Amino acid sequence: MIPKAENIESWHPAGGQLEVALLQIMQRHHHESLRQRKQTERAKMDAVRSVARVADLLVATVDGGVQELYINEKRIELEARALLATIAWYRKQTDQWLAATNAINCLEACLSDGLQADAFRTMVGN
Repeated sequence: MIPKAENIESWHPAGGQLEVALLQIMQRHHHESLRQRKQTERAKMDAVRSVARVADLLVATVDGGVQELYINEKRIELEARALLATIAWYRKQTDQWLAATNAINCLEACLSDGLQADAFRTMVGN
């Protein structure tokens, strides 16, 4: 048979003080564990927020790098197109100069041949 709380002093030699002390210890332990649980949950939430912030910063950094690479790629493409256009213009100009030089060489050869023929006729005819 378990005595009632008001009768604890009558059946226990310490007058119930031990039970009261144990009850207080248990209550303190319970409150402390609740406090620690709340503190742990807050720490977990802070950690999750911190990790999310770091992830956001990493994504922003990578996105910024990707955006910069894309801009550089477009700039390089434009420069390459401009260089190709310049090369094409110089190629065309060079072809025109070569054609003009060949025409001058042919004209010179024809004139030279004609002058040599005239000189030969003049020498033979005399």
